[in-house]
Amino acid sequence: MIIRKRNIDEELPMELLLLADPSETIVKEYATRGECFVAELEKKIVGVYVLLPTRPETIELVNVAVAEELHGRGIGKQLVMDAVKVAGEKGYKTIEVGTGNSGVGQLALYQKCGFRIVGVDLDFFVRHYPEEIYENGIQCRDMIRLSQDL
Repeated sequence: MIIRKRNIDEELPMELLLLADPSETIVKEYATRGECFVAELEKKIVGVYVLLPTRPETIELVNVAVAEELHGRGIGKQLVMDAVKVAGEKGYKTIEVGTGNSGVGQLALYQKCGFRIVGVDLDFFVRHYPEEIYENGIQCRDMIRLSQDL
């Protein structure tokens, strides 16, 4: 598998991006402001992440997604670790990520990759998404904020 920056003439892998964030409007907005990276396996895009500068010396990992049929194979961890490496190479001092309170697997993944929980944005998904989101039988209401020093 190779992970590379998305070419400017390539379309956004929207089907994958929407696995991690159900709002096409929000995804398009941050994907155009940030940098999109893709994972290719046998010349097929199977994973994606987006890095978005937020403050001086800080960048946010705003979307990480892997094709559903390939879950559980370590691709997500490779994507997150690549994002951490790229952020460091670009000179950032901190990388942040936010995920829903219902994303038990995502919370575990980020912590395994060295992120620490630094806060909770209560009712983030209730305020910013028109439809209720459920994952693992839990309503996704709050944004769990995680961070890692680079």
